[in-house]
Amino acid sequence: MAKIKKVVLAYSGGLDTSVIIPWLKEHYDGCEVIAVCADVGQGDELNAVHDKALKSGASKVYIEDLKEEFLKEYVWPTLKAGAVYEDKYLLGTSFARPIIAKKLVEIAKKEGADAIAHGATGKGNDQVRFELTVKALAPNITLIAPWREWDLDSRSAEIEYAKKHGIPIATENKTYSMDRNIWHLSHEGSDLEDPANEPHNSMFLISKAPEDAKDEPEYVTVDFEKGEPVAVNGKKMDPVALLTELNEIGARNGVGIVDICENRLVGMKSRGVYENPGGSILYYAHRELEYLCLDRMTFHFKQHVAVRFGELVYDGMWFCQLREALSAFVDSTQQTVTGTVKLKLYKGNIISAGSTSPYSLYSKEFVTFEHDDVYNQADATGFINLFGLPLKVRALMQEKTGK
Repeated sequence: MAKIKKVVLAYSGGLDTSVIIPWLKEHYDGCEVIAVCADVGQGDELNAVHDKALKSGASKVYIEDLKEEFLKEYVWPTLKAGAVYEDKYLLGTSFARPIIAKKLVEIAKKEGADAIAHGATGKGNDQVRFELTVKALAPNITLIAPWREWDLDSRSAEIEYAKKHGIPIATENKTYSMDRNIWHLSHEGSDLEDPANEPHNSMFLISKAPEDAKDEPEYVTVDFEKGEPVAVNGKKMDPVALLTELNEIGARNGVGIVDICENRLVGMKSRGVYENPGGSILYYAHRELEYLCLDRMTFHFKQHVAVRFGELVYDGMWFCQLREALSAFVDSTQQTVTGTVKLKLYKGNIISAGSTSPYSLYSKEFVTFEHDDVYNQADATGFINLFGLPLKVRALMQEKTGK
């Protein structure tokens, strides 16, 4: 293998990636390490990242604001598809990894790097998501996954290594393994590793627990244009401001807490608890509008597409041909998904409160129980006779043969 002279590292500022910097230099002949931190909405976590990366041995640090691109190019397409993994998980970590890896590739090409490294473990899904994206966008670059190579097999071993190499480490000992972006916050590990344990309300950092939410319902309206959210409570907003507003509204009403034992791509089940207040509102509202605007065949077929789309995103296949083709199909279905959805939020519940669209396929004139001049009920007789003919023929055969 060719000598590695320069590595671009996906850097978070946490213990793992801080330790990785000197480890790479030590194990790859003093190579240069460039730290790249992608801002997808982690918030305060980014405050000390730049200086910490330099103190850990990075030669250069990039901090890239990707929040708007993240929402417009990754989250909104997944929302429009209605993609949810295993009926619960709104894919918050899954679709964040491709945009981060894409930025790593861009910077690696700009810097003339030989390799890209990440801090994902050998047990999880993220190693797949990072590496498949790199393979799709830079097929000849070397990938380095220290967790699959080193002998630092515990947090205490990493801390000891950090102390030995003069790496600043946080004194705070977090109870859970967490991943945060503007779309969600995930919690794994500790007492959650036993699926019999109910999550403690003290764990929630974004949302109120439903029982602690206010005792009066709150109404919210969301406007969509061609399937994409554009306004909250009648106020037009850019994607980042819109989701930030919905996160605040949903969080104070205890909306969007999900607890799931999901099937990881690598074969094991893992238990995660997700806080997804704004995303849960958007998914519910988008589906309500599709009920109005999509015909039966399209709606039902799109449900199948949503399952496959969700699997592709979860599996790190964002840049595969099938995902791109499914997105093209989804976009064609969204041309008339425009309108306003009103929802009632109450102690963790999202309740429909009315939807309107200029492209609504609902017709009171046809469906009314009162007198109408557009529907001949006698037509149903012939339809039912033809639609039920296979059943009748089979029943006649069974009468004749006794089977």
